[in-house]
Amino acid sequence: MSEYSKIVRDGLWDNNQAFVALLGLCPLLAVSNTMINGIGLGMATTLTLVLSNGVVSLVRHRVGGDIRLPIFVLIIASIVTAIELAMNAYFHELYKILGIFIPLIVTNCAIIGRAEAFASKKPVDQALLDGFSMGLGFTLVLVLLGALRELIGSGTLLSNAHLMFGEWGQQLTIRVFENYNGFLLAILPPGAFIGLGMLIALKNIVDARQTQKNKAQTVPVSAIKSS
Repeated sequence: MSEYSKIVRDGLWDNNQAFVALLGLCPLLAVSNTMINGIGLGMATTLTLVLSNGVVSLVRHRVGGDIRLPIFVLIIASIVTAIELAMNAYFHELYKILGIFIPLIVTNCAIIGRAEAFASKKPVDQALLDGFSMGLGFTLVLVLLGALRELIGSGTLLSNAHLMFGEWGQQLTIRVFENYNGFLLAILPPGAFIGLGMLIALKNIVDARQTQKNKAQTVPVSAIKSS
């Protein structure tokens, strides 16, 4: 597996920041009651990861070890402020719904963690790819959890899509269950914990089965060599 393939696989699956590292759970659990909220926060987080990783990689040889963390936080805060202002201007209603969780991206441990553990040690192209992969993996979890909670809680998918896509987004709303009274627990905070736990359990089952499959494939090869 090439270095770039490993970076993508780590971001999407093996080292997914929400499923494996369990970082960024506060915004993940707080805003994932609909798919659109998840898409909005996921895009903002991904853009922050890509830009911050790129800038950190560019300046990594010019920043001393004693001040690197404050510099990294300053870089991330500047990028998040620009994204926040852009969302306020172009996606104002969605911005109001996401509220404090947009500026709180600055404190997301996944972002400062990737800047310190990866971007500060790698060239720009790999740092950008890592930021995009980690952000996409985080966004996928947001969207999956948001879809699960919205479907069980309200019986719909992509409700309030007009907040991101304009008036034509009204046509994107899918009502899966007609005359559905809803399930309040799914869209409340406990539903977020339960939904995330189910998704993590599903990932662990897939990983365990893949590990068993790999072991089953390697045993005959070793037996042939020994014989």
